[in-house]
Amino acid sequence: MSLFAAIRLPGEILFGKGQRMALARVAARLGARALVCTDERFAGTRPFLEMMEGLREAGLKVLVHDKVLPDVPRDSVATCVAEARSFQPDLVIGMGGGSCLDMAKCAALLLSHGGQLQDYYGEFKVPGPTLPVIAVPTTAGTGSEVTPVAVISDPDRTLKVGISSPYLIPATAICDPELTMTCPAGLTAIAGADALTHAIEAYTAFRRPGDPDLPQNHVFIGKSALTDHFALLAIELLGRSLEKACANGADEDARADVMMGALAAGCAFGTAGTAAAHAIQYPAGALTHTAHGMGVATMMPYVMMYNRSSSTDEMSKIAIALGVDATEKTTDDLADAAIAEVGRLFSAIGITPTLAALGLDEDRLDWTAEQAVGIERLIKNNPRPIDLASMKRLIRASFSGDLSAAAF
Repeated sequence: MSLFAAIRLPGEILFGKGQRMALARVAARLGARALVCTDERFAGTRPFLEMMEGLREAGLKVLVHDKVLPDVPRDSVATCVAEARSFQPDLVIGMGGGSCLDMAKCAALLLSHGGQLQDYYGEFKVPGPTLPVIAVPTTAGTGSEVTPVAVISDPDRTLKVGISSPYLIPATAICDPELTMTCPAGLTAIAGADALTHAIEAYTAFRRPGDPDLPQNHVFIGKSALTDHFALLAIELLGRSLEKACANGADEDARADVMMGALAAGCAFGTAGTAAAHAIQYPAGALTHTAHGMGVATMMPYVMMYNRSSSTDEMSKIAIALGVDATEKTTDDLADAAIAEVGRLFSAIGITPTLAALGLDEDRLDWTAEQAVGIERLIKNNPRPIDLASMKRLIRASFSGDLSAAAF
């Protein structure tokens, strides 16, 4: 078998304590007029004000849009762009959680190419480069600082929708773990569980042959040697430190591990893609109005159990990355241990264990299955084929909490 790999990343990634102080110099290389997208909470913090002062001292003109809302409502992007158009920014800076970074991507898109967001839903609909984006995450989870995806909520659609294009990858990601130090335990858990799910789904994604047309026709192409490298790094870092960061938010080493884990997971799934856990979360999340990270993490042990027969080797390596003792254990033993350890970790940090506990009504299970199996860009990545009948059984197992029933 010939070695094949592909990966798409920002032109520059800066990681480490205090790296936010490089923002002004990075921005000055990209332009003289910066639109900053953030939320009202972060806009009132000392680190934000210090970064804005640094930008202005470097000679940049700055327009702050501090009205970013969770899940990026479609029309809020149009409002931001209308405010910014007369300012004529040269670059866009996203600061905050994943929604702030996605707002920055969407604003850069519309400022560059016009039209409405609806024009760009799906894959490869962005016609060319956008204004450069600098992503400065303040949570450790979505990986949006390095991915080609922006997710928004559209009032005309039940499910969230995505815009996927390599042109949406930020020019620079600046990841400073100090910005996550005040993140509450609950949000740390949900975001970190999201990151671990990204990494596991990227590492167990379907592996496709190295067709030269594959990366040209698909944003998410399945696992490869390069995405595997980042996925395993993410699993190792999150496995050893996510629980610590939730228990003690002042643990700088744990915070750094979790942020690096989220970054590495984004590097992996931004090209490999995610799979069934994410497909199920879209309709389940729409019905229960629960956090994305909570929903995908709820599903992850059940999806791992369903995929175990197709990903035994990968799951054994996941177990080792999570710190499971491999002494006198077979590959099958380790695969089982990986599922058990993910379940244990998620339980320890407060992840909801079933779809029932998440608030999904039993009479909506079949609808959830129908919607999930129709999200082809995710379902095609699942390592074990999944049709509607299989999806219904998987969802019922995750509703009842019967993990063994997901192994049919």
